[in-house]
Amino acid sequence: MVKRCNWSASDPLMIEYHDDEWGVPVHDDRKHFEFLVLDGAQAGLSWSTVLKKRARYREVFEGFRPEIVASYGAEKIAELLADPGIIRNKLKINSAIRNARAFLDVQEEFGGFDVYIWQFVGGKTRVNRWERMDQIPASTPQSDAMSEDLKKRGFNFVGSTISYAYMQAAGMVNDHLVSCFRYSELAG
Repeated sequence: MVKRCNWSASDPLMIEYHDDEWGVPVHDDRKHFEFLVLDGAQAGLSWSTVLKKRARYREVFEGFRPEIVASYGAEKIAELLADPGIIRNKLKINSAIRNARAFLDVQEEFGGFDVYIWQFVGGKTRVNRWERMDQIPASTPQSDAMSEDLKKRGFNFVGSTISYAYMQAAGMVNDHLVSCFRYSELAG
């Protein structure tokens, strides 16, 4: 029997996400933007809820192309608020647009969002050694610094807890339990 992190154990979509994506280092700016939008959308909700809506998010947010999302105006916002396939929260939708604009500024300043975001972990994945889920922190000094800097640059829905979830998703930290089959695959 395959051992995996217990948060993924009961839902086939969560299992697939855990086995194929969670904790895999991301170096593609469009994928970084996707995670920023989805982690912001998750605030107050379960990741499972967001994951079930991800395919529709990819459609209505133009494949998570920040240069397009940054140009969304009132008409597009109204269309998104009426779409039951995504989380219809005006603050979160406006945040995605605002974050797209800030994302483009970071790309211009650093030559890519990837260059910027990985600096918070020194350019390489931090490999943790958790044995139990209750050992995994909700935030760290690195996610605190990332959150603070993102906010200074105009991003929102990027508090330290959301920033840490982002770091986990984007493989900036390996928070698979040591007993999970993915731990050693990603640590090695």
